[in-house]
Amino acid sequence: MRYMMLGAVLGLAACGSDPAPAPEAEEAPVMMQAGQWELTRKTTGYNTPTVTPAQYQEALKQIGEEKLCLAIDQDGAPDADALAGPEGQDCIYKDKLVRKGRLIVTLSCKAGAGVSELMVEGNYTADSMTLGTTMTKTEGGQPVLRTTHDLTARRVGDCPSG
Repeated sequence: MRYMMLGAVLGLAACGSDPAPAPEAEEAPVMMQAGQWELTRKTTGYNTPTVTPAQYQEALKQIGEEKLCLAIDQDGAPDADALAGPEGQDCIYKDKLVRKGRLIVTLSCKAGAGVSELMVEGNYTADSMTLGTTMTKTEGGQPVLRTTHDLTARRVGDCPSG
């Protein structure tokens, strides 16, 4: 009985209070746009069990550029193979968070005689991406290569038809 009265008192107290605040405007979702994109990958780290300092320094000079038609899935994530680039094929998303201009994903890909797993994290807009990638390639369960890249991309237009 005591709880019922307390509920009634609290309910009445709410009647005389200030009007409810207006609901906050929902932020419009940031959606990456499919189309023709230019991607640039700058190697920032390269490590193998046998890497020499000279090989490491040479790897840091590597900058890959490509132009491709980028598809965006129903969750707003870019094509997994495009994110992996030369570090994997037939990639699938293991984890995926695409929200409010932030992309955090894990990819699993085929890579030659082994597999590669990529962690990708960064920011995006409708027509640009600034991401960091960390790739670990394993063969027979043993890590054989680890790389890191800065990946930047920008949408340059619609995909060519045909």
